[in-house]
Amino acid sequence: MILRARTTGADATRALAGAIAEQAAGGDLILLAGELGAGKTAFVQGFGAALGVDQPITSPTFTLAHHYEGRLVLHHLDVYRLERISEIDDIGVSELLDGNGVVLIEWGDAVAPALPNDYLEITLRYGEGDDDRHLELRCVGGRWSARHRTLGEKLQPWAED
Repeated sequence: MILRARTTGADATRALAGAIAEQAAGGDLILLAGELGAGKTAFVQGFGAALGVDQPITSPTFTLAHHYEGRLVLHHLDVYRLERISEIDDIGVSELLDGNGVVLIEWGDAVAPALPNDYLEITLRYGEGDDDRHLELRCVGGRWSARHRTLGEKLQPWAED
């Protein structure tokens, strides 16, 4: 199940992420993929703002994880610096998914085989203009697949023709 969307700047990417955050529930896992500078952190910023996070959201590239309080606890991970896929176990993703939190992992596609097989994968790609982005959303497993139709409706303002 794949949805496609297009944004024309970081603010639009944040707004799209906010629309997705409206559908988020405790225990959700979202994997973010894309080249450096494609908008993964901007996505998390918009997602967090929609959850009511009122502190600045920055990439946890060097610390691996940041946690923010909002309607749901936002666990923001960046696994770019992991040397082995097995290191994801040290972060404790399974424990983060238990309870009233949502986990967003930048570079999550790199560690997907070590994660539960139930997530939303969002790939951000550069578009034609400098600020344009193409997003591909893929529902894996039951949690997000059950919300596929509603998610598609929320993404209508950014839907690709």
